[in-house]
Amino acid sequence: MRVFTKTISLILMTSLLLTGCGNIASSHTDEDEKADDALEIGICFDSFVIERWERDRDVFVDMATSLGATVNVQNANGDSQKQIEQIQYLVDKDVDCLVIIPVDGTALSDVVKAAEDKNIPVVCYDRLIPNANTDLYISFDNYMVGEMLGQAIANEDAKKVVMICGPLTDNNVPMVNEGFTSVMDKNKIEILDTYYCESWKAELGGAYVYDNMNIIKEADAIMCGNDDVATAVIRALAVSQLAGLKPVVGQDADLPACQHIVEGTQLMTVYKPVSKLAEQAAVLSVKLAKGQDITVDSTINDGISQIPYVAVEPIAVTAENMDDVVIESGFHSREDVYMNIAQ
Repeated sequence: MRVFTKTISLILMTSLLLTGCGNIASSHTDEDEKADDALEIGICFDSFVIERWERDRDVFVDMATSLGATVNVQNANGDSQKQIEQIQYLVDKDVDCLVIIPVDGTALSDVVKAAEDKNIPVVCYDRLIPNANTDLYISFDNYMVGEMLGQAIANEDAKKVVMICGPLTDNNVPMVNEGFTSVMDKNKIEILDTYYCESWKAELGGAYVYDNMNIIKEADAIMCGNDDVATAVIRALAVSQLAGLKPVVGQDADLPACQHIVEGTQLMTVYKPVSKLAEQAAVLSVKLAKGQDITVDSTINDGISQIPYVAVEPIAVTAENMDDVVIESGFHSREDVYMNIAQ
């Protein structure tokens, strides 16, 4: 019993000595302690309906984790109000950086302001949040995407085209459309009609084809806002035995689109090196989370201010360069792309 009592006394004395010396020996400031803490980045996705978003998520998380950050991933499932609630949750958690792929950027002004009030850096990933004065916008060159879609159609000597676009709540859509229409104007190609698929619902693109077959038959080509919409459009065209007869273009290099291209029912897609985008976004987000300055080459006007802008260049993909761009990069395997083609 005496040995036990003595041991306890020694432990208590040692503890008191360490506590007493703690304030003298320690030179850590509050900032040092925060820097030593694990960084947490909150990232809120529009949804995972579009094929590429899961790839973006995985690459971003892997890179951020390798740089010492943890990543809290939220999925709004295309619901703007749900996204607001998820972002507010991340703000209340006091994450070190907030990365947002907005459902409707115009609806996020208040919750982004809440993040700014707590000095949480905000990154717009792939889609710009307008009038928010965020800390960074990183995306692909969307105007160039539109130009690539337009040039593919112009190369087919088309005279009339239909545009089946994504929703205007996605800030990228007007930028893509601007690039596309510039090529249409230059080549004197008539735009017969423009339709916007609410919430990127691909089935609405297919329904447009069914409901407007007279316009579709008059058109020489169809521009689709992304490959998911293009796939729905091609299925609708197939019902009227028009698949492959009406050139269809899209973007994202989704696997079904790549399959359609080598099969001859889709003319082209715009490949976006998602890994490069997600890796850069993760690196810059970690720097912002640490309170470090970032240096980028460009800025973009978000409606009220110029914000730092990183634009990754896309690549137009057709059957001719499918192997060199999509397969050689490892984006899709040759077996998957040519699944329905006799080798």
